[in-house]
Amino acid sequence: MSTHLVTINIVVLNGEKYIRHCLGSVFNQTYPHDKIEINIIDNGSTDSTKEIIKEGLEIGNWKLEIPQIFFHEMEKNLGMWGGQEKALEFSNGKYIMALSSDVILEPKVIENSVKILEEDEKIGAVEPKIYRFELENGNVKKTNTIDTCGFKIFRSRRIINIGHGETDRGQYDNPPDGREIFAVEGAAPFFRKTALEDCRILGEIVDHDMWWYGDDIDLAWRMRLFGWRQIYSPAVVAYHDRKTTHALRKSWSDFIKIRKQIPRLKRRLDYRNSRLMFVKNDYIINFVKDLPFFLKREIPLWGYFLIFEPFMILEIPKIIKMIPKMLKKRKEIMKKAVTSPKEINDWLE
Repeated sequence: MSTHLVTINIVVLNGEKYIRHCLGSVFNQTYPHDKIEINIIDNGSTDSTKEIIKEGLEIGNWKLEIPQIFFHEMEKNLGMWGGQEKALEFSNGKYIMALSSDVILEPKVIENSVKILEEDEKIGAVEPKIYRFELENGNVKKTNTIDTCGFKIFRSRRIINIGHGETDRGQYDNPPDGREIFAVEGAAPFFRKTALEDCRILGEIVDHDMWWYGDDIDLAWRMRLFGWRQIYSPAVVAYHDRKTTHALRKSWSDFIKIRKQIPRLKRRLDYRNSRLMFVKNDYIINFVKDLPFFLKREIPLWGYFLIFEPFMILEIPKIIKMIPKMLKKRKEIMKKAVTSPKEINDWLE
């Protein structure tokens, strides 16, 4: 196996509970440590995160584990994916892992991801099989509950994490060497750096108007449009302590319970950014064909908003105001798009 330089970019904000566990899992990788580079981006932590990192670098043994480890403090919160784009400025690897600080990797994550990317130069990203973990008195408790196996999209334009909340019974292990998915999820995707750079439009890889939520699926959708394959592999295993929803949605009552767990701002950003993403990336012919499916979901959703979340109305003028900017971005995206409307339509369930 080729041992190209791999860069692990960890973006953290107030991650004192997680940063040691996350970095420890990187130090435990089977991939040659002299071929690993780590960039830690701090988005302005106010807890002890920065002190833990500085202590680990200055008087700890972190540089003995991986000599190429660097710490970058941001003056403001760039968000997860804004931080990841910033980290690319410091990244020298052929392959890039965009790692959240609340994720723990199994030892062969880098080794197995590199093997997959080496198989085909058009593979732009690898999605791990991610389980849920919990912290109990500072100790990691791994579970066999699936957090995500990547993103799936429906004709209604609903987007979900594949397998989220399900007990693992091997239902996503066939074929054992992985399968292509619509899009990788943002907790721990493993990218080909040239694929990320290819997704740059108007100077941005990540949409800077989609701060905090939805920017990962927006980037992955654009990667799909530009012809990059995205592979889910059950041989690439990680664990995530997701801070929002842990439940499966089976009914409207489940939907309401899940919504209550999500911070109000995140609910608003989720709705706003997903609709802006459709404006940017969706083929008009596909959307028109699927309009009945979209309205079947959208109309009851707005009925729910009007009764239980009237503050969501505030998103409508914001979306309208941002449409001209999204159309400008759409124009640039469609110039580069090589995946046909039919090929995209085949991914919609």
